[in-house]
Amino acid sequence: MPDLEFSIFPNERFVDLNLYQFGREKCKPGHSFGPARRNHYLFHFVLSGTGALVAKDKQGENRTYQIRTEQGFMIFPKQETTYTADFDHPWEYMWIEFDGLRVREALTSVELSEDSPVYHAQYKDLRLDMQNEMKFIVQHPDSPPLCIIGHLYLFLDLFIRSIQLPVQPTGNSVHDFYISEAFAYIEQNFQNQITVEDIANVLGIDRSYFGRIFHKATGQTPQNFLMNYRMSKAAELLKVTKLSIADIGNSVGYPDPQHFSRAFRRIYDISPRKWKTLNQIQKME
Repeated sequence: MPDLEFSIFPNERFVDLNLYQFGREKCKPGHSFGPARRNHYLFHFVLSGTGALVAKDKQGENRTYQIRTEQGFMIFPKQETTYTADFDHPWEYMWIEFDGLRVREALTSVELSEDSPVYHAQYKDLRLDMQNEMKFIVQHPDSPPLCIIGHLYLFLDLFIRSIQLPVQPTGNSVHDFYISEAFAYIEQNFQNQITVEDIANVLGIDRSYFGRIFHKATGQTPQNFLMNYRMSKAAELLKVTKLSIADIGNSVGYPDPQHFSRAFRRIYDISPRKWKTLNQIQKME
């Protein structure tokens, strides 16, 4: 087996969950990568050996983590990191770079963030199954795109379940129901001009009460979550379609192009037209 396997996923048209590149490397002693930033989520799983990750936390401070066999680490979009193989016991790892709306939604249910990027499995059987899904992706780069994306969905499910702590009864099952229904309503209606009040009315609860329980569950206000969701959908449309800026804005609930451009800039710090120029897929036959 070669010391390095590397593949780029040829299809970027999956919005909810997409793969960008993946591989496996048996590193030389002291081999280092970085400092660098990624545009997407990048997960490494350590098959053997040890190494160190230096990653900036949410406050912009560098933190160092020692990572060993059967652990892993997640690099978050735009997070600056450097990782280095141990000189005595250099690591071998697999990695996958992925992104999509399902990723952001899934990660809200686990304690993994820029301040806590190290993967520690709580359940060995789920960790082994997750590892096997990663191996399939790495070892079958020529499989049909839908097949690989199917295994990516299985990986993400096993990844989340392998690190989730047992759920303790909290008496908030009604709250959980409201949040789940809110997510479903947003996913099905984001293209319409819905408001937070509309969501609360559909749930049959007070708007202020809905705002409080939503913020407690997600760490975001409903307004910010809805805007982020719409702009994520808009970014994917900018990347994979030839629709005009106005049409894309209208398709995600912003019939006023100027309003859409202001909202997009708030999330991405760049105009939708410039983002499209920098990110659009070239092969649009």
